[in-house]
Amino acid sequence: MPQPTPPSVLRRPRLWIGTGLIAAVVSMLFALLYVGGNVNPKGNLRDLPVALVNADSGADAGGRHVNLGDQVVAGIQKAAEGDKSFDWQVVSREEADKRLGRGKVFGALVIPKDFSATVTALASPQPAPQGKAATPPTLTVLTNQSAGSIGSSMSSQAAQKAAHAASAQIGQELLKQAAAQKAPLPTAAQLKLADPVTVTVADGHPVGSRSAMGLSAFYYALVLVVCGMLGANLVNSQVDTALGYLHTDYGPVRKREPVQHTSRVRTLAVGMALMLGMALVMGTLVEVATVGILDMDASHLGLLWLYSVATIAVVGIGSLALFAAFGTPGMLLATIVFVAMAVPSSGATVPLQALPGFFRTLSEFEPLRQITEGMRAILYYGAQADAGLTRAWASMGIALVAALVFGFAVTRLYDRKGLHRIPSPADVSETAAPEATAPAAG
Repeated sequence: MPQPTPPSVLRRPRLWIGTGLIAAVVSMLFALLYVGGNVNPKGNLRDLPVALVNADSGADAGGRHVNLGDQVVAGIQKAAEGDKSFDWQVVSREEADKRLGRGKVFGALVIPKDFSATVTALASPQPAPQGKAATPPTLTVLTNQSAGSIGSSMSSQAAQKAAHAASAQIGQELLKQAAAQKAPLPTAAQLKLADPVTVTVADGHPVGSRSAMGLSAFYYALVLVVCGMLGANLVNSQVDTALGYLHTDYGPVRKREPVQHTSRVRTLAVGMALMLGMALVMGTLVEVATVGILDMDASHLGLLWLYSVATIAVVGIGSLALFAAFGTPGMLLATIVFVAMAVPSSGATVPLQALPGFFRTLSEFEPLRQITEGMRAILYYGAQADAGLTRAWASMGIALVAALVFGFAVTRLYDRKGLHRIPSPADVSETAAPEATAPAAG
């Protein structure tokens, strides 16, 4: 039989059609998922949680007690009735700090205790004591990069906009009071009264300088997922090589072990056991590289190591189950499940509240979201269980059980139906026997 030449191979329609279809599906799917999830975060924004703290104790002015903090809160809530982009949560300062420290809110607007007193002092006809300047009224906007830089930025912009709107509203009232006193005000004083509130921005839950501005948890989680997938590919090929199903090329040298016929169930069991060992090695080295060499900000190093090993093991075992069930297409399916659909629905860069509905639904079961939230809890929130760590461990356990049940159920079904990867010698002889007894032609 003549050996095929490159032109003859390239003229085969099946080669072009099969490769082209796979390339078309992959490129279209990745573009739709990656860009589709992030193309319009402001347009998709719904119910981004922001804390609203009113610590104002009020003040006496004109013979009555006023609380301008209550007016600010009421104005924000009224404006939010026609805009569902933000979920303003009215809480105490202590509760706001707790929610910031667990990643439950992306920021906060704080009205201080002396807010009414400092505002009414501006309109008071009595001058400030000599040598003591009047304290300007202040509203504080707190950010939370640990919950995600884009979400924190959106929260900060909304809080600052609300604070400046409140300042303008209060300024109008102060100018009316000043006009009622029939005392001419200098232009500088009028400008000061028109926008009397100073808006300051502070970090509500600081992260370390070596935390990638609150993104180190996402990058670390993504590394673990990729390690799990790559580890599964490596384990799958090495097991097949050891069993003689595949050959190994070392440059021009080709090596192939004798075929060892075994069931699909046993092959999968061997691969999963090897994956557990690889997870120990890879999880350890990931922590050594990031924390030991790169000096990434991290605490709870023992828990971080355990979490890393477990994540790589679960992702790897899940990938091996897909490989065993679907063969070569399983590798593409694992890439879609663990990367293409997982990254845009993780809420790590663009918050879940700014994603389209389809991606919010994906985030409920896609692994990267759960892994990232658990990693944030470990790196930023003191490993608090209700900061996402409990959900992450529970999701990991469910995924592990699902992968084991699915993988072994499918491979056992294949074995029972005799769908072996390579026919045994007995199967080959039974197939070839009728041909051996057939009379020779001619």
